[in-house]
Amino acid sequence: MALSYKELLNDIKAFIFDVDGVLTNGMVTIFPNGELVRNMNIKDGYALKSAVDAGYPVCIISGGSNEGVRTRLEGLGIKDIYLGVHDKIEKYHEILEKHQLNPEEIVYMGDDVPDYPVMELVGMPCAPQDAAPEIKAISKYVSPKNGGEGCVRDIVEQVLRVQGKWNGKFYAKFD
Repeated sequence: MALSYKELLNDIKAFIFDVDGVLTNGMVTIFPNGELVRNMNIKDGYALKSAVDAGYPVCIISGGSNEGVRTRLEGLGIKDIYLGVHDKIEKYHEILEKHQLNPEEIVYMGDDVPDYPVMELVGMPCAPQDAAPEIKAISKYVSPKNGGEGCVRDIVEQVLRVQGKWNGKFYAKFD
């Protein structure tokens, strides 16, 4: 019998996220000077910071290369930020080696076809509700939240709660 996705959360030791369409809603505002601006959800940021503070490697692999994104993520304490990446598999293997992880110990949340090759390899592939159909089809968990609207908070909070690491005793009474 296959394990439920909740049972798989017990083994998670690291998170990897795409940016556009996961940490953002996939939309960009283009200013006259050509600068691209993205919106990120504060609740996703809180969850990412909570995971970092709890000792989980939190890694970003994105094809985009916006330095504002890097600044925001660094501000949350994330150290493994790989922007402008065209070969996500190569960075994924670097992360495995750097943090001495096994594939079944990783949550990867992606939303579109460039994420597919890595998602096939990890133990817990996840997607936002508005991900591409191919991505949702290989995901072991699809968040009810869209990209940029709390999907990252959703999966991070679930992992931390299952492992008893969600912030504070205050929250335990709401489980």
